[in-house]
Amino acid sequence: MCEVFISADPQSYDSRTRSVRLHGVVTSIRLENLFWQVLEEIARRDGMNVVQLIEKLYDELVAARGEVGNFASFLRVSALRYEALLAQGAIPADTAIAIRSLDPQAVLRGLAPGWGRPAPPRSLS
Repeated sequence: MCEVFISADPQSYDSRTRSVRLHGVVTSIRLENLFWQVLEEIARRDGMNVVQLIEKLYDELVAARGEVGNFASFLRVSALRYEALLAQGAIPADTAIAIRSLDPQAVLRGLAPGWGRPAPPRSLS
């Protein structure tokens, strides 16, 4: 089992820091190279560069949640969700098909249990 994981190119899990300007504020984001590669693929699918994708994700996250929290972790999870959705066939493998052209609800229905939207809070009654 372990060979499946330990045979990964060590460069894929080396970290790289990129400076990004979000609404005039320069910030640094540190991710492993493999996550940057996935984010670059997602960006290319929609005719963007990775910085434009990060700005879009940041803006949409703020609009939906009102705050960002740990943005680097959010980007890692976004990349992992993209790969999971590809593996499950919920997102077409053809990278010429833009993500923005997909029906988000149909894509989210393709997520395995536990990968979807957060569960509603439990009542304490």
